[in-house]
Amino acid sequence: MTATARSAATASEPVVRLRGAGRSFGDNVVLHGIDLDIAPGEFVAVLGRSGCGKTTLLRLLAGLDRGMTGEMRTGREPAVVFQDPRLLPWRTALQNVALGLRDGDPKARATAALAEVGLAGRERAWPRQLSGGQRQRVALARALVREPDLLLLDEPFSALDALTRVSAQRLVRELWELHRPAVLFVTHDVEEALLLADRTLLIERGAIIHDERFDVPRPRRRDDPELVARRTDLLRRLGVDDAE
Repeated sequence: MTATARSAATASEPVVRLRGAGRSFGDNVVLHGIDLDIAPGEFVAVLGRSGCGKTTLLRLLAGLDRGMTGEMRTGREPAVVFQDPRLLPWRTALQNVALGLRDGDPKARATAALAEVGLAGRERAWPRQLSGGQRQRVALARALVREPDLLLLDEPFSALDALTRVSAQRLVRELWELHRPAVLFVTHDVEEALLLADRTLLIERGAIIHDERFDVPRPRRRDDPELVARRTDLLRRLGVDDAE
C-alpha cells in the first residue's frame, strides 16, 4: 500500500467507534447498547434530559471511566473541556496551557494557543484575574494546543452569561474550522447544538433514540427556517413544547 493510500485509509476510519457499549453502577444502568461512529473532523452534539447518560458517554470516551462494557475505539489523545475550566489557580494562564507539553517549544506553543483564543497579552494573568469567559478560553487553548483528533466538550458554556456564551460559541466554531478535530459536544441547549454541529444525537434512558446529520452552511443564523424547523422537531422528540 502506498503512503497516499495508507493516509486515505486512515482518514476514512472513524475517530470513535462504539459497539454495544454500556455502563452500569450497581443495578443502575446508565448506558446500554450504544453503537456510534464519529468520523474525523465531524462535529456531533449530544442532547438529552439530565441523567440520561450524556456525560457518562463523554467520560467513557475521555478515558475517565474504565467501567464500560462492549467495544470501544477512540481518539489517540482525546482532549476535554468541562463546564468548570478546572485551571490550576497557582499557575498563570500560560503555565496552565503549557502544562504537560513536552514536544517542541512548550512556551511558544502555549503562547500561540492563547493568541488563537483571543488572549494574547494575558499570558501572565492568574486565573482569579480572568473573567469566566476568559478562563474557559484558557481551557480551550489548553485542550487544542495538544492537537487532539477528538475534542470532548461537556457543557462548556452553561455557566456563562448570554453575551459571553454567544462569543464562546463563535470561538469554538472558528477553532473547529481551523483545527478540524472530531468533536463530541454535550449540551442541554437545542439551538446551540444546531448552530455548531453537523449531527445531533438524542439520548434517552441510556440509549441513542435519534441520530440525524444535516448540512447547513456556516456561519448559521438562529432564524434560518431549516434550523427553526429542526429545533421544533428536536424539542418535540425531547418532550418539550416549542411554545413554552
